Amino acid sequence: MRCWKALGERIDVPLDWDESEAAPWFTHRPGWDGFGSLVLWAAYAENPSLRMPAVLAEDWDDDIALARSTADGFRSRYSHLVRNVELWLPISFEITFEGQDVAGRRVVMGSVTTLRRQLADLNAATWKAPAADIAAWGRVPPEPRTVEGCARYAFALLFDLSRRADAEHLPMKLDH
Repeated sequence: MRCWKALGERIDVPLDWDESEAAPWFTHRPGWDGFGSLVLWAAYAENPSLRMPAVLAEDWDDDIALARSTADGFRSRYSHLVRNVELWLPISFEITFEGQDVAGRRVVMGSVTTLRRQLADLNAATWKAPAADIAAWGRVPPEPRTVEGCARYAFALLFDLSRRADAEHLPMKLDH
């Protein structure tokens, strides 16, 4: 992976992980509605003067709150969620950056550890939900499909995945 150049001096430990067949792996499927709703939930959390839609629009990635959270010069509290990250690496760093994945595609990368912290910060700033409630959110997809219901479902899944990836020192890949 060619991300060493982008990370430069920002890391002081080796960037590697177990890719053997015996390595643990985990998967969840928050769905595009879930992931999009969670991204918007984070964007509206840091842009509280804007009114969040009740239902996710098909073109949610053009939303005004998301545009503000990803604008040049804006320091997002949830950058590893709102900045179009597709691959989170198993090491701690604050930036997001563009690099090549194993197939040579250009993707935005972030940190599993930072994503996990930012998800915890998002919960603390909005829902303030205990672990038992968060786990329950991830058991059944929400009905009706509101932004908040879908965001909670995706949050539960991503929070669990980031916890496991951090503990096992594994990357996370958004598959869409």
